[in-house]
Formats: sequence, C-alpha cells, structure tokens
Amino acid sequence: MTRLYILIGFILMFALMHSSGDLNKYINMKYAYLSISAIVLLAVLAIVEFVRIYQKEGAEKARAEAAAAAHAKEHAGWAGDVHSEGEERTHDHEHSFGHVHAHDHHTHGHGDHTHSHDHHTHGHGDHTHSHDHHSHSDNHHHHDGDDSHFGHSHEPSSRWKRVLGYFILIVPILTGIFLPVQTLDSSFVKAKGFSFPTFEEAENNPGQHQFLKPDSSVFYGKEGYEKLKKKELSEFAGMGQIELNDSNYLKGMEALYNNPGQFMGASISFDGFAYKGEQVDGNHFFVFRFGFIHCVADSGVFGMLVDFPKNTNLKDNDWINVTGKLTWEFYQPFKQTIPVLQVTSWKPIAAPKDPYVYRL
Repeated sequence: MTRLYILIGFILMFALMHSSGDLNKYINMKYAYLSISAIVLLAVLAIVEFVRIYQKEGAEKARAEAAAAAHAKEHAGWAGDVHSEGEERTHDHEHSFGHVHAHDHHTHGHGDHTHSHDHHTHGHGDHTHSHDHHSHSDNHHHHDGDDSHFGHSHEPSSRWKRVLGYFILIVPILTGIFLPVQTLDSSFVKAKGFSFPTFEEAENNPGQHQFLKPDSSVFYGKEGYEKLKKKELSEFAGMGQIELNDSNYLKGMEALYNNPGQFMGASISFDGFAYKGEQVDGNHFFVFRFGFIHCVADSGVFGMLVDFPKNTNLKDNDWINVTGKLTWEFYQPFKQTIPVLQVTSWKPIAAPKDPYVYRL
C-alpha cells in the first residue's frame, strides 16, 4: 500500500507544478512533454499497483474464509465424535447396569462380570494413551513454529532497508509539494561566484562557463555546433538593432559572444537585473538573466558587463532595460578582453512574472 501512496504522491507533485506554473523553474518548458509523460506513466503504475493490492486482498480473504470453513467443519466433526462416544459410553453403562442387575439373580456369573469390567477399564486406558499421543503432536507442532520464527530472524534488517527506501522517495514529494520554489537572484551569483574562461579553455571544458556566455556546444558534436553557430549568426547579423527578448535571449547572447567582432558598434537592448558584486568598479554593472538550456542542472546566469553613465544609482536585483553600443574592454578580474555594452539609455522596469529565459 505504501508504494501506491508514493506513486500517487509523485503524480500529485507533478500535477501541482503544472497547474501552478512552477515547472518552468525546474526545466525548459520545451521539454514539458517529459513531465506529462511521467504523469501518465506513474498513473499506469498506480493502477497496476492498485489491481495487485486488490487481488492480493481478495486472495487473503478467500484463504481466511476457507480456513474458517475448514475449522468449522473440523469442530463439527469433533463434536460428532464426542457425541458418539458419549452415546457408546451411555450404552455400555446401561448394559453394565443391566448385567449387574441380572447378576443379582445369578450370582454364579460374578467373576465373568468382573473380567468384563476390567476389559472396559483397559479400553479406557487405551483412550488415555491416544490422548497423550495427540499432546505429543501438539508439542511437535509448536517446535516447528519455533523453527519458522528462527528462520525469519533477519526480517527486521530487510524491513529497515525498505523503510529507508520509502523515506528517500517520500522526501522529494514532501519538499516538492509543501516547500516554496526559490526564485534565483543576485545572491546566488554572489554565493557561487562566476568566471569567464578563455575560448581555448572552453573548448577543453565544454559547458563549464555557465555565466555571462551561454554555451550549448556540449549538446552537439563539433561539426553540428559549427553549423548551429553559422545559422544563428545569420539570424542576428542582418539586424540593424538587436533586441533580445524572452524567446531569443540565450540564442542571441550566444551568437554575440561567439562572434563579437561581427557586432562591434551594433545597437543592442535587453532586460535584466543589475549586479555590482565585488569585482566591478566605477560605473560598471553586470546585467543578468537566469536561463535554462535544458533544466536546472545546466542553468546559469547570462548577460553582459554594462558601462553606465557616471553617478548611476543602481542596487543589486534592480530590474532595468538597457540599450547601448557593443564595444570591447579588457576586464582585469577575468584577465581578458570581453564584450561590454556602452549604455546610451536605460530605464527601471518591473520584475517579469517569469524571471527566467530558455534556450528554444
């Protein structure tokens, strides 16, 4: 029954994620069909488990009824034997009484009567012996029961393993249903820190630079990724002004970082939250969006270093829209030259309902 409850718990958890819209905080919604498939599969397993339990309970009920019927039949037979034995004893008593009465008139047969009585007593002794043998059988049965109990002496160990396994499955269900989903912000960036390795390091460690620059090369072969880069470069290179939105943010950022020379001087605008951190001086801020390539496992904070006008007053997690020209700048903490957006205009905005962007 516990397995059935666990299956129902997972179904409920996934269904709540879909209905509340929190699923997009775990996976790229492009792959939401996988979650729906999981719900269907779990529902099928729950039905199978319910049928198995129903059949098992039916079989146990049938065995219990059969055992009760057998017990009742055995009890009825024992009562019949006792009744017959009582009738036999009553008949013997009546016969003996009649015999004694007869011997009041015929005293010469008294010795024969005594012999007959002794024989009846011997029969009673036989009956007692049979009873003792039955008691011996009971003791033997009890001994077998002890052996059976000894054979199951390791059962508590397997029970604890089962309980531990159920606990491991129940914890994610409880946390998924009852704990609120934490939206990532600049505190995550500060706690984790970020780096921007060189392109040579990126080739040797694909997928490691999940900050600033999106990288989907790990999901393609070398030739396949080269084709993808050329295709996405052609999508953005022809634009007079590049406006990155929720649907093309990660794709556009990856194209800009892969081909920065192609976009020098281009006008670029995008939304994001400000992050000053400890590595940025003067009027520079990073402007980030958290993004998922596939799921939370390959998520990262992606964006660009932005050079604001002097005396710009921004705090971490302030959401803004920025527009500017793409330039180069040597950034000392990374010890390399990176693309930097020189701001021409910016404005504060409300935090979007969905703060994440996805690789579509």
